[in-house]
Amino acid sequence: MAEWQIETPVGQATADEALVTGHTRSANGALRDSAKRARLALRTGLHGLLGIVYPPTCIACRAATGEAQALCPACWRGVGFIERPYCERLGTPFPVDLGAGLLSPAAIADPPVFARARAVCRFDGTARELVHRLKYGDRVELSLTLGRMMAQAGRELIGDADLILPVPLHRTRLWRRRFNQAAALAQVVAREAGLPLATTALTRIRRTRQQVGLTRAQRADNLQGAFHIPAAMRGLVEGRRALLVDDVLTTGATVNAASRALLRAGASAVDVLTFARVVTDGREGTT
Repeated sequence: MAEWQIETPVGQATADEALVTGHTRSANGALRDSAKRARLALRTGLHGLLGIVYPPTCIACRAATGEAQALCPACWRGVGFIERPYCERLGTPFPVDLGAGLLSPAAIADPPVFARARAVCRFDGTARELVHRLKYGDRVELSLTLGRMMAQAGRELIGDADLILPVPLHRTRLWRRRFNQAAALAQVVAREAGLPLATTALTRIRRTRQQVGLTRAQRADNLQGAFHIPAAMRGLVEGRRALLVDDVLTTGATVNAASRALLRAGASAVDVLTFARVVTDGREGTT
């Protein structure tokens, strides 16, 4: 029995195949776009429903806010934001603007181990309450808002950084507290900055006393040899500018000790970014 076959010219077949392929791709693209829109609409609807069931509140005082993970106007005004003019080394604010690039007397008389420090705000009022809730109140979700604020305040440091590291806790303190607030903040900062995060490159090998109540000299002695870079992690640190993240900068003893360990391991420089810092009577404290 004869078989009938319609032959199509080669050029036309190629054109037809291309047309079909193009239609297929367009259809697939349309389906993907439609699926994305559906997922976005679902998320928006769920967020709207959650907003009705659980209205957003201020992360500090629980007053009503327009969006989740935000501060109400009153608490926002209670944050002592640190902006220029400030010491280019320690990041502590000056009462008057005397020009760019100035160093404070404290930075000149007792230069820190780290290169530069920046903080979002002073450690008082609303900021103190937020840090205490994060650190001691198991409010780890606060790290999202505080970390984003840190990423904004530390743009200058982030632009020069190669690697982000949190100030570590000793394993016994980590076990008691259940999480490291510095690591939670560093994770958010690294995500916002698009930089690698090394949570295990810097370790705390000595269980030190609590720093609260110690003098500057006692804090430094307390942290002598407390930090270490494991041999397996040295390649991650060598030749790179590190950005060290913590919640509060007090006297500088903690970040100085951590910076010293990083520099000994081959880091090219260390900068420090915290949410808050202690500023007392115009005199810098450099934790």
